[in-house]
Amino acid sequence: MNIVNKQVFIINGSGGVGKDTFVSLVSNKATTINFSSVDKVKDVARLIGWNGGKTEKDRKFLSDLKLLCTNYNNMPFNSLKDKYEEFLKSYVHFLFLHIREPEEIEKAKIAFNAKTILVKRDSIEHITSNMADENVFDYDYDVVVNNNEGIEELKNKASVFVLDVFNNQLKSEY
Repeated sequence: MNIVNKQVFIINGSGGVGKDTFVSLVSNKATTINFSSVDKVKDVARLIGWNGGKTEKDRKFLSDLKLLCTNYNNMPFNSLKDKYEEFLKSYVHFLFLHIREPEEIEKAKIAFNAKTILVKRDSIEHITSNMADENVFDYDYDVVVNNNEGIEELKNKASVFVLDVFNNQLKSEY
């Protein structure tokens, strides 16, 4: 089932900068899977009372729980591996993995032969209430997507990005 131009991207950025919006716009031009290293952690969090909130307290709780799960049995990374195996068997072009922690980004980049993307928006204040959010900029990303000009410009950037990936001409900045 392998198709040409399959690519894994690790995507990161402060909360609210438009990571999911960028992935959604890319999915208008190519098939995608969008998965976060914290998705399974959120399932566990719901079992113990988390209500899906995104307050500073919620963000710190999820960050701490992810670290606990990583240290206990590496569940967050193992869930990424499972999603990667699913991706390899699919007809999907791009797998986007949301990962915050620099050491986890590097581990996944090597394991999945991935490219890394940082999405930035100048009008969004950087979150520092927890270790995961605080360290977003502590990694040297392959690609930076500047999301400062609005949705139409981001739509154009997503289209150019897809064409560049398919043509093996990925730029360092969009």
